[in-house]
Amino acid sequence: MSSHHIVRDDQEPALIIANGEACSTELLGQLLEWSPLVIVLDSAMERVVELGIKVDVLLGDFDRDFNPQEFIKSQHPIEIVYTPDQEKTDLEKALDYLVERKIPSANVIWATGRRADHTITNLTNIARYRELIKIVILDDYSKVFLLPRSFRKWYPAKSIISLIPVGTVTGISSANLLYELQNDTLIMGFRTGSSNSVKQDGIVSITHENGDLLLMECSD
Repeated sequence: MSSHHIVRDDQEPALIIANGEACSTELLGQLLEWSPLVIVLDSAMERVVELGIKVDVLLGDFDRDFNPQEFIKSQHPIEIVYTPDQEKTDLEKALDYLVERKIPSANVIWATGRRADHTITNLTNIARYRELIKIVILDDYSKVFLLPRSFRKWYPAKSIISLIPVGTVTGISSANLLYELQNDTLIMGFRTGSSNSVKQDGIVSITHENGDLLLMECSD
């Protein structure tokens, strides 16, 4: 896997590599090519280094006898960020780091799969960053992001779209979906909009009045 750093502009999305299921080398390569900043959580560092990826920031609480100094020489220059706060996940700490640097957006990989508790937490925690940073979580089968109150995007027919509420979301309406919503309410654990699809080639529009709604672009 070649190094990144083709782009150097804080307006491009940073890339955060967590420690869930690895994605394909194709997806990883595409994201590295356009990422000006690569942040790796300490739990994933050894896996990332084995792929020959140049890391800009190594971040975590460095527990379990993890020694970040081992990577200073091979990854020079690298910033090491110690984040001992046990009230937040390492992914949240990485997002906080980007917010502090005023970087407007981030792609996140290796954040799903493996442990179910980590997957659920990583996906739903997007909601707390609504006003702070744009976040997209990707794996080989899904692209997940938090919807603004009004959303419009072109999709080809039969694209799989799932609408997953974080808690309760009210006043949801859509256009150009196979199963339309009209001023509907979705509640996590009771009623979600999983496995909907695009009716025909064209613009899909989705609006909601209250709550936090995740859109998942999915493929089998």
